[in-house]
Amino acid sequence: MSVEVPTGRLARLEALVDPDSFRESGSQARHHVTAFGMAAKRPPGDGVITGSARLDGRPIGVFAQDPKQLGGSLGEVHAAKIAAVQDHAAKTRVPVVGLLDSGGARIQEGVGALDGYGSIFARNVAMSGRVPQISVVLGACAGGAVYSPALTDLVIMNRDGANMFVTGPKVVKAVTFEDVTLEELGGASLHATASGVAHLVADDAADALDLTRGVLSYLPSSCWDELPFSPPAEPEQLLLGGGRGVPDDHRLPYDVRGIVRGVVDADSFLELQERFAANLVIGFARMDGKPIGVVANQPNVLAGCLDINASEKGARFVRLCDAFGLPLVVLVDVPGFLPGLGQEAGGIIRKGAKLLYAFAEAKVPRVTVVLRKAFGGAYIVMNSKSLGADAVYIWPGAELAVMGAEGAIDVIFRRDLEADPSRRDELLGRYRAEAMAPHLPAERLSVDEIIAPHETRQVVMTTLASLQRKTPPAYRHDNLPQ
Repeated sequence: MSVEVPTGRLARLEALVDPDSFRESGSQARHHVTAFGMAAKRPPGDGVITGSARLDGRPIGVFAQDPKQLGGSLGEVHAAKIAAVQDHAAKTRVPVVGLLDSGGARIQEGVGALDGYGSIFARNVAMSGRVPQISVVLGACAGGAVYSPALTDLVIMNRDGANMFVTGPKVVKAVTFEDVTLEELGGASLHATASGVAHLVADDAADALDLTRGVLSYLPSSCWDELPFSPPAEPEQLLLGGGRGVPDDHRLPYDVRGIVRGVVDADSFLELQERFAANLVIGFARMDGKPIGVVANQPNVLAGCLDINASEKGARFVRLCDAFGLPLVVLVDVPGFLPGLGQEAGGIIRKGAKLLYAFAEAKVPRVTVVLRKAFGGAYIVMNSKSLGADAVYIWPGAELAVMGAEGAIDVIFRRDLEADPSRRDELLGRYRAEAMAPHLPAERLSVDEIIAPHETRQVVMTTLASLQRKTPPAYRHDNLPQ
């Protein structure tokens, strides 16, 4: 539950971490610039508070930029303090949380400020996939500063007052003659819906800190550590009959998040990038108290088709889970890749391959459940057995095929339909029986078993339990931005 964040220099950090656990370092650090009247502006700390603390009893490295000192601008010493936190976290194998609220590079320090950013970026990359890195954007984040959050694992933005952009409104107007506000150019709404930069949007600073604690509760301290455990909880709703809220007609939409909540532990599903590429649902959850990553097609949006944004969104999340040892549970209901000139010209081949690569590369336990259908290349990409899934299950009535029956019969039975269009329903039934029936992929071991919807949670939990020794904690790969 959110609590009011008090005011004061250390308020944000102290409100995030366990009581009395924060230990500051570099509190007396000051810049050495004398030009442009800076000799008279040398506050201790140089605009950033850094140190170590505990969060839910686990050690972390933390820093918070202080907009009340030099606007929170980043100079050489400011950057060196952040880099020291990163170095300590890398050596001790603990997460890093950064609270960002800065006017950007300190112009008076010139290239020294730019090199400072570079030193932080280099450490972001060196730590990627090794320790969790969380960026919490509570205010301004402009220019080169935006690339550090983009290199971290998750970005949380405050709904009001937070913004991220490479070039500000004045520069945009001078170059492109566009009049845009801070919010339009780089506010939380834009990054939650259009750019996909923000994974979570907070109502206020207190909510942002709550979300930070929530995110870290699913992640290990490092890739070499075991996942955190929480008491198991029965799901919020049980899957009944054909699956709660899932229409028998495969063309009708439904909200797959209802299925997710019927499979995972109660109140454990934390959806990420909810409003970006909403045709694919991703998020953290728990099953039997253990963290997992969930990837699911969303029939409510674009019929659940995969497209460019969904592919990149899914790929980064799959690699994040694989890097930190979270098993993957994949719920499939996909008619294919989104067709169209825009998708082809935009690189759906290249970008769709990112999701394929991420699943094929992943070493963590991977379990797939096909709810209604999986067609064409999208069937392969969504963690199929041929890509190395550890187990694939399907619900009764689910269809796996090169394409949907309507399109297939137009190819296979073209002449029959030209001769007698009234046979369409008969030929549809024949194709479904001979090419799409669930027992067909089960016979050739493309799927492991046909399971009833109400068995899904138990079957998946049992399967994950059997795979728990598959991937011991270790460094596997980085979490390259997509």
